[in-house]
Amino acid sequence: MGKPPDVNIWSTCFRLFHMSNNLTWLNKLSSTDATTELLKCCGSRRWAEEVNNRRPFTSLSHLNETAHDVWWSLDRDDWLEAFRSHPKIGERTAKKEPAAQAQQWSTQEQAAIGKSSSQTKDLLAKLNHYYEAKFGYIYIVCATGKSAEEMLLILQDRLSNDPDDELKIAAAEQAKITALRLAKLLVSH
Repeated sequence: MGKPPDVNIWSTCFRLFHMSNNLTWLNKLSSTDATTELLKCCGSRRWAEEVNNRRPFTSLSHLNETAHDVWWSLDRDDWLEAFRSHPKIGERTAKKEPAAQAQQWSTQEQAAIGKSSSQTKDLLAKLNHYYEAKFGYIYIVCATGKSAEEMLLILQDRLSNDPDDELKIAAAEQAKITALRLAKLLVSH
């Protein structure tokens, strides 16, 4: 007789089952409501509308592939709109007012900042401003699972990037954030 499955496996299976059931919820929403829900995951209106227009989703992978494909089909202005829905790392308010759920997720994603030293927080704030002055938008990083010190090292490294390369890196980070938030959206309903 083998060892019983890890509890995390059951937890993961339950979450996946729950998310699959919630695809029905997402598919049945009105167009306006679905767009509003999708905007919680990514602040680009065009992204939310395009993903909405491709419903119904037949599986989680279908939803994720659609979200990914739509994201990479957008232009710079759409990406920048999405970036504006995030607060700077270490701050609580975004340039563009996000939905309450998106604000709550952002706070959770950046929770490690609160545990960092004042020196780390101060340096993050200083380099956030420098980054924004250099590139014209806030520093975007998928903060989930990262310490403040890790985010600071990533920021320091990315400051040396060329603007075109950095925009693609920031867009890739937004894509990661969006994927995580889509899962959170489905689990929360």
